Amino acid sequence: MFLLNRKKPVILGLDISSTSVKLLELAQDGESYRVQSLAVEPLPDNAMTEKNIQDVEAVGETIKKAVKRSGTKIKDAAVAVAGSAVITKVIQMPANLSDDELEDQISLEADQYIPYPLEEINLDFEIMGPNEGNPDMVDVLLAASRIENIELRSAALDIGGLKAKIVDVEAYTIEHASELISQQFEGDSEDKIMAVIDIGATMTSLNVIENNKLIYTREQSFGGKQLTEEIMRRYGLAYEEAGRLKKEGGLPDNYIPEVLEPFKETIAQQVSRFLQFFYTAGQHNSVDMIALAGGCASIPGIDELVESQLDTPTVVANPFANMSLSSKVNPQALSNDAPALMIACGLALRSFD
Repeated sequence: MFLLNRKKPVILGLDISSTSVKLLELAQDGESYRVQSLAVEPLPDNAMTEKNIQDVEAVGETIKKAVKRSGTKIKDAAVAVAGSAVITKVIQMPANLSDDELEDQISLEADQYIPYPLEEINLDFEIMGPNEGNPDMVDVLLAASRIENIELRSAALDIGGLKAKIVDVEAYTIEHASELISQQFEGDSEDKIMAVIDIGATMTSLNVIENNKLIYTREQSFGGKQLTEEIMRRYGLAYEEAGRLKKEGGLPDNYIPEVLEPFKETIAQQVSRFLQFFYTAGQHNSVDMIALAGGCASIPGIDELVESQLDTPTVVANPFANMSLSSKVNPQALSNDAPALMIACGLALRSFD
């Protein structure tokens, strides 16, 4: 059930992040999509450590709340694990093997690619296409994650009244949604290299997409929690209160110039640093466009700051820009949360593979 790419009935995209559960249901609307239902529910403190589930019951109860709030009737869901919890490797296999033969061959040879005992992992694969250097071979993407990563998510979904039909990898869900983001840029985005930088509460990921294919990914500890903690320290607030005022407003007049603006500068520096890692890895020395995702992308003016400092077209990711909405979806809530819903969107799009 891990990273398979087969026909599926409509499924929910369920992103379990470090601070919230985001539930999204999409439907096809002619040539485009419709947002059918949506819910974002905060997680209790300590339910997650970064993106690892620590309290299955708390996560499950939060999922249950999200399902109820969304009003969805769908019970099957797709979830994702962070890239740091997954080993991926591209291998070459003979092109003339059937799917069953390929599966048997990979099962026999997997131990030479995966540094864990096979009984401790979930392993899956996806055929990426013909190998460029040898037409008699195909490139196959292997993905493996420890069984506990999969089982904890499945258990939380069970508590929430859902069934885990797909467990994907976060970077590939962003790849899945990237075509919707490329439409936000002016001009033809074909053959362009796009960096999607997802800045969450505790983790930031760089995902570089070329021709709608993921070519590089990296994760690092950095996120909006640092801004919340600085608000706590500066104004003597509890964590929850600092987070609420950060979102809703009501902080002292010096907050923007003395706290928020320096944090925005730090984000721009982090984006530049991430891209340097990509350039150092070889092959490319520039990206053509940058899409900012995650909760921190909603900070006003962050896209303009990054664009001016890196001299690269930059947008705040909104995969729903060209989608219609059902009557039960609040347009303002969707607009506010859009940058943080990239992973949920990529998961929900698996319904239409």
